[in-house]
Amino acid sequence: MKPVPHASLRRAPVQRRSAERLTRILDACADLLDEVGYDALSTRAVALRAGVPIGSVYRFFGNKRQMVDALAQRNLERYSERVTERLGDGGSDDWRAAMDAVLDEYLAMKRTAPGFSLVDFGNQIPVGARHTEPNHRVADRLTDLLSGYLGRTPDDELRRTFLIAVETADTLVHLAFRVDPQGDEAIIAETRELLRAYLARVLD
Repeated sequence: MKPVPHASLRRAPVQRRSAERLTRILDACADLLDEVGYDALSTRAVALRAGVPIGSVYRFFGNKRQMVDALAQRNLERYSERVTERLGDGGSDDWRAAMDAVLDEYLAMKRTAPGFSLVDFGNQIPVGARHTEPNHRVADRLTDLLSGYLGRTPDDELRRTFLIAVETADTLVHLAFRVDPQGDEAIIAETRELLRAYLARVLD
């Protein structure tokens, strides 16, 4: 498992014990987001749930916004790992299978990963810097990940295509989960067809 990107931390963990403490803090943050929501979340409650001194939280994060941003970045790392594992090591020109993997793994995390329904990759609540665009971060990661799998050059056209697909999927998936807490299957099916029709213009 990749560590949380150091850019989101006040101080990067050096020793294994420190890294494990950071993991407990983020796990506690995710659990509490599901239980109390972002507005009621506090660094003190996270420290208590994680079983660490409050100073340990502030060692890594200046406030809860930074902590949740780190959780969003960890979500992206875990999502990327899941998609990579799903696709395997071999390249392919089957972009529809790749798109299914991308969407299916996102839906799986939406349904099962603690805190993900509120945070995902940073779209739902105001994490990180106010000017950041989480979907750009997701689209760039998917472009880099999928371009090799599909044997495509990660040029500006491909990045724009994946950004539009990510923005579209993000909006429609959130609609599906507003209609049904587990994701309305009819809306998800329509989302899949819409993405296939759009991506076919570039990837076929």
